[in-house]
Parts: sequence; structure tokens; C-alpha cells
Amino acid sequence: MAAASRDELIEQTHAEQRGWRALVDAVGRDRMNEPGPMGAWTFKDVAGHLAGWRNRRVAQLEAVGRREPPPPDPWPAELEDDDRINDWIRERDSTRSLDDVLADYDGSFDRLAAAISALPDDVLRNPGALPGVDEPLLEVDWFSHLRDEHEPAIRAWLERSARPVS
Repeated sequence: MAAASRDELIEQTHAEQRGWRALVDAVGRDRMNEPGPMGAWTFKDVAGHLAGWRNRRVAQLEAVGRREPPPPDPWPAELEDDDRINDWIRERDSTRSLDDVLADYDGSFDRLAAAISALPDDVLRNPGALPGVDEPLLEVDWFSHLRDEHEPAIRAWLERSARPVS
């Protein structure tokens, strides 16, 4: 979902945050540590996964906004495979509280909006301004991973678990 302007992208970020909060409410605190939303992953695991990748990307955006080189990834450099990185994030977050993990991802929307707000116009419209991103930053769908991959699985899990057992 490409944005036409900085303001539109920031509003889109806040709308996605409201959608995330509605999803958190739909799951309910009593179910957030149950396996099932993504196989063996709990909702807390999914939130940590989303926060881990989002915080990496936001740190890169913040560096671009300051016209600095991107910071190193938060995970060990030898982890190059997404599955191994996801395992590392999940293990790192296993001892964090649910509130901390949820606040981390929820706060990543605010950090993203602030980073976008601070970017110079030429950077927002420049293809390749961010490592690994070929399109202009206004054209990036910053929310597709949650919306397209995780949210449908979470909603299906909620639907399955809401059906009466016969």
C-alpha cells in the first residue's frame, strides 16, 4: 500500500497500530502464551518476532534520517537465514514479560512514525535509500508481513478455538 505523502504514511502507521491493538484485544491476555497462532509459536512469540524485525528496520531508517551508515543487525552476524534469526529472536524473548514484548511491538509503530517524520523528502522518494529496499520509502508496504502472513493465521486460530467441541 503505497502512500502518496509523508503525512499519509504516518496516518497509515497509526491506523495499522490501531489494527494491531484490536488484534491484541481479540486474542485476550489469557491466550497469549498458548501455542497455535503460528504452529508452536504463541501470540507472544509472534509479537516478539514482529518487534525484532521492525525494530531492526526502524533503526536503519533512523540512521538514514541522520545520514549515517546503517547499524549492525541486533542478532549475531553469523545468522544469515531468516529461520535461524527467528529462532534467535524467539529465544531472546523467551524470558521477557508479555507486557514488555507487547509494548515493544506497539511502540515500534510510534518509532516508525517518528523515523518517517524525520526523514528528508529526498530520502523518502529515493529508490534504494534503505539497505535491501529498492523502491522509494513512500512506496514500501511497511505492514504487509503482519497483515498478509501472521494476522490471517492468528484469526484462523481464534476462529478454530472459538468453535464448540462436538
